Amino acid sequence: MRRFVVIVLTLVALAGCKKQNSFIQPPPPKVTVAVPIAKRINRYLEETGNAAAYNTVDLVARVQGTLQEIAYTDGAAVKKGDLLFVIEPLPFQTKLQQAQAAEAGAQAQLVNARINFDRQMSLQKNNVASVQNLDDARAARDAAQAALDQARANTQLAAITYSYTHVTAPFDGLVSAHLVSVGELVGTSPTHLATIVQARPIYVNFSLSEQEVERVRAEMRRRGLTRADLEKVPLEVGLQSENGFPHVGHLDYAAPVINAATGTLAVRGVLENQDYALLPGNFVRVRVPIQQDVDALLVPATALGSDQGGAYVLVVGPDDVVQQRPVTLGPQEGSLRVVETGLSATDRVVVDGLQRAVPGQKVAPEGPAPRPAAAQSGAAGPAAQ
Repeated sequence: MRRFVVIVLTLVALAGCKKQNSFIQPPPPKVTVAVPIAKRINRYLEETGNAAAYNTVDLVARVQGTLQEIAYTDGAAVKKGDLLFVIEPLPFQTKLQQAQAAEAGAQAQLVNARINFDRQMSLQKNNVASVQNLDDARAARDAAQAALDQARANTQLAAITYSYTHVTAPFDGLVSAHLVSVGELVGTSPTHLATIVQARPIYVNFSLSEQEVERVRAEMRRRGLTRADLEKVPLEVGLQSENGFPHVGHLDYAAPVINAATGTLAVRGVLENQDYALLPGNFVRVRVPIQQDVDALLVPATALGSDQGGAYVLVVGPDDVVQQRPVTLGPQEGSLRVVETGLSATDRVVVDGLQRAVPGQKVAPEGPAPRPAAAQSGAAGPAAQ
């Protein structure tokens, strides 16, 4: 009996020591917030395009003969008029000399015909020679003049043909590797000798959508520019491996019509390219400024998210509850991104701890405190919706 009482008392004591379980709400997660950065920026259209040669020509043999000399180094930069190839000039030089000799003979015949005509003219005036003799002398003089004109034309043709034996650079540029060898017969059919490319200056081709075309045209109207003033619209270009847009040029051509199949307008710019930094065929990034010194709101690029609805940011409201705010994005400015619409200058944007910020739930924001409603309405930035 005593043992039973001890057990009962022990159980009662243990029951009195047991603590009651209860759920304690965890504190809201901490996140870092910041207001958008308000600053004045330049607005650009950013496109992709391709560099293209300012001029490119296939050098072709225009006379038949053996190739006697290659006067350049493959891939070298040459100047206009520099000798590149020599094609067996001696036969054509001989034909030129023959034509020059025939021209000299025709010149002598004309001199003699003129003297005879003048003599017959004098005799006829003194009634010593007949009219027939004078007519014959005039015909002989005119025929000699025609023969000389023909001889001069033959000389000119022979000189042109002879010039084809020396293939020269038609403009400053870079010459490709030679496609024929010394001693090879060329010109039996059009023979491609090499290609010369002018890449200084250089073209950049790209396309603009209809909406972008309207933005450019609106800016040109604002600045009082016409289609003839395209060269006054600057152009900035960067290679895929480069930071920013270090190469500067200007627009020089826009197609007269929009391509109905693609809904785009072909546009071309030109750059000096003094150091051959761009080569024809390069895939490039293109930037065209359309507005200068305008107000904008920027947020860190790391604060942006995206889903099927597009880009968004997480904003902490006055009650510290997270909201997902859809935004329209503008250009990149270093590590910041321009927000065109969707934010005001007083919104508190989550910039760190995004993985802990869940839309609809409360957080513990670290950063600027929310401003009163009146201050918010009066401080809305240019990108506010």
